[in-house]
Amino acid sequence: MSQGNLEGTAPKQGSASMSELHPSAEGACPVRDLLDHIAAKWTTLVLLALEEEPRRFNALLRMLPDISRRMLTQSLRDLERGGFIERTVFPTKPPSVQYALTPLGHSVMGPIRSLIGWAKTHETALSAARARYDAANA
Repeated sequence: MSQGNLEGTAPKQGSASMSELHPSAEGACPVRDLLDHIAAKWTTLVLLALEEEPRRFNALLRMLPDISRRMLTQSLRDLERGGFIERTVFPTKPPSVQYALTPLGHSVMGPIRSLIGWAKTHETALSAARARYDAANA
């Protein structure tokens, strides 16, 4: 299928141009940086688990039974570093820790929910495309 000539075409309003997706002089690309944070294997599921209310580590483990303790710890650290969640330690014996979405974390949930909706809407077409590709490249 031909991609056509994209040169000289203007991006739709609100969409990112290719120049916005390439690193700046400082080497940072905000779009790729965001996708690195939220598109990791477990990150979106952790964000969804925290969407309604703050939760403790073991509650998150129960909600995500296929994730290992190590992977959950890493995902939480990455999300905290990115500013999407906050970690609160309560001075109890033993100390208890709770994780919650920050305002930034809440703000990314709309786009994540939109992407989930898109995936559900196009699930059949996506599966069919993979099946056609697999059949043609078997």
